[in-house]
Amino acid sequence: MPPLRTFILKVVNRCNINCDYCYVFQGPDQSWRGLPVRMSTDVTRAVAQRIAEHVTAHNLDHVDVVLHGGEPLLARPRHLGAVLEILRDRVPFVSFELQTNGMLIDDEWLSLFDRFGVRVGVSLDGPPAANNRHRLSHRGRSTADAAVRGIELLREQSHLFAGILAVVDLHDDPVEVHDYLASLGPPIVDFNLPHATHDSPPWRTDPDEPEYGRWLSRVYDAWIGADSYTHSVRMLEDIVALSLGAKGSVESLGLAPSGIVVVESDGSIENVDTLKAAAPGAAELGLNVFDHTFDDVVRHPAIRQRQAGAAALAEECQRCPLVSVCGGGYLPHRLSAERGYRNPSVYCQDLAYLIRHVQATLPA
Repeated sequence: MPPLRTFILKVVNRCNINCDYCYVFQGPDQSWRGLPVRMSTDVTRAVAQRIAEHVTAHNLDHVDVVLHGGEPLLARPRHLGAVLEILRDRVPFVSFELQTNGMLIDDEWLSLFDRFGVRVGVSLDGPPAANNRHRLSHRGRSTADAAVRGIELLREQSHLFAGILAVVDLHDDPVEVHDYLASLGPPIVDFNLPHATHDSPPWRTDPDEPEYGRWLSRVYDAWIGADSYTHSVRMLEDIVALSLGAKGSVESLGLAPSGIVVVESDGSIENVDTLKAAAPGAAELGLNVFDHTFDDVVRHPAIRQRQAGAAALAEECQRCPLVSVCGGGYLPHRLSAERGYRNPSVYCQDLAYLIRHVQATLPA
């Protein structure tokens, strides 16, 4: 089995805002309540040792460590600096990324990011009206202005700005959302579909229509139709790449084996953590960094299933001519109580519509 290359560390298990779609705090898996608020330096040392072992054992020339939450900046600069220092000193060939809501970014944080070469992604769903539909403070107040201020600070040191992550909402105009996010100068815009399963499907006005596929198709048209844009829209760029036989970059598309694993704040090792949106315990592996290596993780049946490509998909997916591009859809979106993960994505019709729309613009 291929080695792991991306390690997502849950350095904080609390958040300073209250997004109503959050798969961690609002999802069916509430295990965060029993986890430490932040990852200790002792856990960090154990994580660093295990990653270093994995790098050496597989002769890797590069690994990514992604600092995640909750809201990782709640750890405060001094503690997160200690975490980064441990990882930098002990893990060879490591690069750092961090995903934040952007509200706490200031000059002290920028100095720390620059010191360790941390590239920072910010979550923002679009213009204030769109963002405030889901991403409010615990007191019900807007978070949009504070997030944009954080983005503007990042733009002053553009080498640190990784991009913007937005969640699709059918209530919003897709072109308006795309153009607003593009105006903030990100190198990359990521659009995520809302997490949903067959037993808890996504909201639609008409369940028989590919409304999410049409929404993203309009984003695609806006993105490729304007000469002034220099940013990537990662999901759409991956569809182009995979359609032309090249390699994609996200786990939610294509059939390439996944190299991502999550370490919780107590040192427990989990499958892709968005499985928490599917069912309680769906991400648990029963492993931890103190007692297990990352080779143990690679051999775990749940990880092997994630890396099995087309063989792990529903039969109808294996027969589909689009499977090399959609990859059956993102794993959490395939779940049903009746068939487990052996289902097409709950967004199957949307992905098919979007892929065909994109492919219609490409050379034969």
